[in-house]
Amino acid sequence: MRADRYHQTVVWLFAAMLSLPILATLLYSFSRHWGATILPDDLTVDWYIRLWQDTRFLAAFGHSLWIVLGTLLLSMLLIVPAAFVVFYYFPALDRWMNVLILLQFAVPPVVSSVGLLQLYSEDPLPLIGTPWVLVGCYFTIALPFMYRGIANSFKGIHVHDLMDAAHLLGASTTFAFIKVILPNIRKGLMASAFLIFSLLMGDFVFANMLVGARYETLNVYLYSVRATSGHFTSAIVISYFSFTLCVTWIATRLSR
Repeated sequence: MRADRYHQTVVWLFAAMLSLPILATLLYSFSRHWGATILPDDLTVDWYIRLWQDTRFLAAFGHSLWIVLGTLLLSMLLIVPAAFVVFYYFPALDRWMNVLILLQFAVPPVVSSVGLLQLYSEDPLPLIGTPWVLVGCYFTIALPFMYRGIANSFKGIHVHDLMDAAHLLGASTTFAFIKVILPNIRKGLMASAFLIFSLLMGDFVFANMLVGARYETLNVYLYSVRATSGHFTSAIVISYFSFTLCVTWIATRLSR
């Protein structure tokens, strides 16, 4: 009994440590002035009204959302079938895929950005400053997370047994993949997609160096207005966190 109370206390203390910065930021975003006192002098929603009436913020938020969703769609269309081919037809290639998907972590983001700037700033593919270069760049970031999540799902469902059973019932390989394999890897796919969504929505280095203000994303916008007001930037952070929390809840419901 004492051990259970000790474990519960540790969990609650850990949760409080994680929640305290978020709660402080939330309170600061609703405060009009917060100086030498423990609590803010006055509460207001003016910062949120100002934020959500800012067309520049709405455009930057839409840009980030479009790029991340486009990257997720591209990743699912390419990586899921590729992982299926590896595990169903060439299972020995899985260990080599694990090596290949980790190569991108050997190069720092700043170095990768400089290389992309030199490669795509001139003809024949002048993509710098366009969302397409971010989609391609983000695809390489999403690749290891998407592949590993799907690979773990494939390892737990016995792909060959399911496909053989579907073939015995008269299903084609394509039909069996869509109707049998995809529903069985849905949880792993959703978990990978949410992880990638959260990771890419928080990117600043690639977005700032490759597109900057020419196609402003949410984090580039946050960086540009950081000196205006701490209350205003706190409202941006809480809005982003609330949106991510809603996406998490939706993903959890869908995975059930």
